[in-house]
Parts: sequence; structure tokens; C-alpha cells
Amino acid sequence: MWSEPSSSAVKVDNVFMYILGIDFLLLFAVTVVMIYFVIRYNRKRNPVASDVADNPTLEVVWTVIPLVLVLSMFFYGWMEFKAIRLVPPDAMPVKVSARMWSWQFTYENGKQSDELNVPVGKPVKLLLSSEDVIHSFYVPAFRVKEDAVPGMQTYVWFQPDRQGTYSIMCAEYCGQRHSYMMSKVNVMSQKEFEEWNEGESKGAQMGKDIVNTKGCTGCHSIDGSVIVGPSFKGLYNSKVVVVTAGKEREVAADKEYLIKSILEPNADIVKGFQPIMPPQKGNLTDAEMEEIVEYLETVE
Repeated sequence: MWSEPSSSAVKVDNVFMYILGIDFLLLFAVTVVMIYFVIRYNRKRNPVASDVADNPTLEVVWTVIPLVLVLSMFFYGWMEFKAIRLVPPDAMPVKVSARMWSWQFTYENGKQSDELNVPVGKPVKLLLSSEDVIHSFYVPAFRVKEDAVPGMQTYVWFQPDRQGTYSIMCAEYCGQRHSYMMSKVNVMSQKEFEEWNEGESKGAQMGKDIVNTKGCTGCHSIDGSVIVGPSFKGLYNSKVVVVTAGKEREVAADKEYLIKSILEPNADIVKGFQPIMPPQKGNLTDAEMEEIVEYLETVE
């Protein structure tokens, strides 16, 4: 909580600490009064109970002070909330598409990615939508959370102030693999972002688009984590142990192997996984498979 990697984190933390400070103040005040009454009105000092008349002044005090404190918390929270929702005019727009169980980010130039890459110090406006059920885009480090709702577009913005990698989660239960719906925010320098944004080949970009459109990342991660099938990370030209006709063997995940795995996924089953992927023969053209392989070559 003490680190503040984004502008929204500063605002949320300030409100939190203000309310927490009032909580401790009230706790201290109530405890002191309670101890005073325990001592002052101890049975030994007051063997005969007596009635206490009303005290309008005291009643006004214990009504007005909490009212002022509550209103101050509301006012402070409202002012910071308005600032969080007011998007700067120079914010970089990024479209976010949520689906079971992955995220897709589309930038101004049409480039897409499964991780959110942004330049440090630049306001970013996320335009959220969902392809199926309600999801919730959540970056704990930035104190940012907003629902992605089918049939409508929502938004949230933030300005990353420190370079690094931060977790993206789904904060709305969305089905069996809800807990696997994770990604990352990669905050980099402006130069690094420009190089990344312009550096990928057209073929690899087309392959990434196909992979995202077909929903491949719902079963195959790009960060090394295991979902339903093997991860795409570092797959290209790696050594893979497969089961072919009941026998184990080691093969190289080269272009030929990858295309065969797309067309006939159950011919060579990667050890440790189930043969549940449907064959894609007839669903993809030769050019599209070439582009997918070109994209897999870039997932390191």
C-alpha cells in the first residue's frame, strides 16, 4: 500500500489513510471515555445508583462531531473520485476486450497484445468491453478496477509513474477458470514503448490477431503458466516430449511440428496434457498457419 506506482494509487491511498486516521482517533476517544467512566462511576464510589438528567449540550456535541467527520470523509472521497474519473485530454486510448478467460489489448495503430504495454508518465484510457459475461479489470498496484460488461463500453484511466511489471486480474467471478484470467501491465520508457509498438512484423501481428480471435489463449498461455494446454511461451524450436501412438518421444517444436499440431492436435500429444483440442483442418488457410507460426516465434 505504501508504494505508489500510479496517479490513481496516490489518490486512493490518501483517502484510505484519512479514513483510517479518523478511525484511530475515534477508537482512542471512545476508549479514553470508557476507561474514565469505569473509574469515575465505579460501584465502590457510587454504592447508590442515581438517575442522570438529560444534557442537551452533550447530545449536540456527540451528534455534530460524528456528522462533521462523516461529511468530511464523504467530501474528501468524492473529490478524489472525481479526479480519478476525469480523463486527461492527452490520454492514450487502448481498447480492452475481455473473454473467458483472457484479455486482449488493441492500440491506436491496430496492434494487439495479450499484455498491456504502456509508457511511463503517460495517461492511459482503457475502453472496456466483454465478449461473453461480466468481467472486472483489476490492477491492485494501481488501485484500478472497472467492470467489462457485454453490450456496453465502460472506461477507466491511470497514469503509470514507475517502470515495472504489475499484475492484472479479473475481479468478477466469470466461470470455471476465473482465477486463471490474469495478465500483466508492462510499464516502460517512451523509447522502449515506441520500439515495441512499431517493431513487430506484420506477419507476426496477423498471427497474434488470429490466435486472439480464435480464442487460443483461453487454453494456451503466453506467460509460461499452465492452463488447459501447453504454454506458447518459449515453445518455438524448443524440445517437447510427446506421446505418439502410445509411445513417448522427443521432438523439436519447429514450423513443421507446430503446423501439424494445429491441423492434427491429437496425433502427437504433449506429455502431461489431455487430447481435447479439436482439429483445425479446414478452419485455417495455409497463409494463416504461417502467420501463427511467425507469431509463436516471437513469444519468448
